[in-house]
Amino acid sequence: MQLNSYETAADMMQSLSAEIASQLSAALALRDRACLAVPGGSTPGPLFDLLSQAQLDWAKVTVMLTDERWVPSDSPRSNTGLIKNRLLVNAASAAQYIPLYAAGLDHVSGAHALTQQVAPNLPLDVLVLGMGADMHTASLFPGAPELSFAQHELADAVMPMVPVSSDLEPRVTLSAQALEAALQTHVLILGDDKKAALLHAQTQSPADAPIAQFLPNATVHWSPV
Repeated sequence: MQLNSYETAADMMQSLSAEIASQLSAALALRDRACLAVPGGSTPGPLFDLLSQAQLDWAKVTVMLTDERWVPSDSPRSNTGLIKNRLLVNAASAAQYIPLYAAGLDHVSGAHALTQQVAPNLPLDVLVLGMGADMHTASLFPGAPELSFAQHELADAVMPMVPVSSDLEPRVTLSAQALEAALQTHVLILGDDKKAALLHAQTQSPADAPIAQFLPNATVHWSPV
């Protein structure tokens, strides 16, 4: 694991956006296509604002989320709005987007259907992960009954998941295998509490700290604020 520390979140986002753009550019030069997977939530918003302006052949880039709540894409609980409003704008508006939702299906059958769309785009060229204080990443939650299936080496590319808190929506997530196979992996965290959780995760098994599976080959980007 490589840990890059920054004085401010703005510095971190600027550096990471440039690095991702460079890696996508290299993938395009090599294979004439590229695939980027990113987290939802509020933290990566400023990163998306910067990355959307990168001068790339975005029409040959496929973008997807690492995980998503099983709600319609126009729901305020969906992260698709964040992606469309902050990443798939400016130059990046030409990118292809695979939403992790299928209308008319539940999250279990939907995960199977989405695997057919996601799998041809693997391995991911660039992966950006977040991490919760409980050391979950994507929707790989410690303690979730489905976790061991999503971490199995033969898991489908997209797997169903229900967070341990029963009041939360079912979700789908890229499987641990799909995430681990990414050619470039970045972990984006803010605050001293997240850094402490990250360091603790290095001493834990992926069953207890799902982020741990991806740290050996990851570059971690951290700022205190």
